[in-house]
Amino acid sequence: MNILITGGAGFIGSHLAEKLLKQGHKIIVLDNLSTGSLENVKHLRKDPNFSLHIGSILNYELLEELVAQSKVIYHMAAAVGVKYIIENPLLSLRTNIVGTENVLELAHKYKCKVLVASTSEIYGKSDNVPFKEEDDRLLGSTHISRWGYSTAKAVDEFLALAFHREKKLPVVIVRLFNTVGPRQTGQYGMVIPKFVKAALLDQPLVIHGTGKQSRCFTDVDDVSDALIKLMETPKCEGNIYNVGSTESISIEELAHKIKKASKSKSKIEYMAYADVFEEGFEDMMKRMPDISKIEKAIGYKRKYTLDQIIERVINYYEE
Repeated sequence: MNILITGGAGFIGSHLAEKLLKQGHKIIVLDNLSTGSLENVKHLRKDPNFSLHIGSILNYELLEELVAQSKVIYHMAAAVGVKYIIENPLLSLRTNIVGTENVLELAHKYKCKVLVASTSEIYGKSDNVPFKEEDDRLLGSTHISRWGYSTAKAVDEFLALAFHREKKLPVVIVRLFNTVGPRQTGQYGMVIPKFVKAALLDQPLVIHGTGKQSRCFTDVDDVSDALIKLMETPKCEGNIYNVGSTESISIEELAHKIKKASKSKSKIEYMAYADVFEEGFEDMMKRMPDISKIEKAIGYKRKYTLDQIIERVINYYEE
């Protein structure tokens, strides 16, 4: 099939493109390179079944030209990363809301099946862990930019479900929880690549806040496998799935683990949220998905433990 991946030069998108090419599909990528990079797809551009178009999902004419050639869309393009969202609040909202609406409208027009990538930020600052797909959401004030991202992605989900209910658009929604692996950059606040890079250079590992906040990390290889399987399973249409891990670790413990794995001499330092982000920044103390729904739907099972994920990221940066 012809498959369009928006954001396909990004971290997750490039891994998806690689796997789908190996399955024999023709891959069309649209990316504005705001958080993606040419380096991520350099090895794919030699394949005659791969084409890269540099542009935005806000460019309706270009998007329509590419959707018209496609049967399936993996909509991965989004403004991502806490740091990027806070620094670019208006562009982030427009990209995540208007861009997704463009994708869904054109998918309906050209009869494409769509996967919409959402986020664990949807759950906000709820402490009702593990998070289930049907749980209530708990968000902070509109004065805090972070909650604009959560709200925009929720609007994406509402739009996707509305297109499914009213127009019978075949759509699958995934909420991704801290996907990690080779090609990910720490530039926009992603903690593992940020810590690994600092550790390999014997620079300080800077923890924001107390470090007691915990997260669950999943390898991009496991995530991309899950997204493809969800799209290949008809009964998954019209549903939302958490994609992640239940192996939890505090950020403080993570820093020590990465320092040990990389044999680093780095010091571990702490910095207040207000010194890094905006005044009044709020973080979640715990974030863990309930993955029973995706396990039942596609037999989802991770191949990589956290230790193996860290090893893969270290190897990537060393190379």
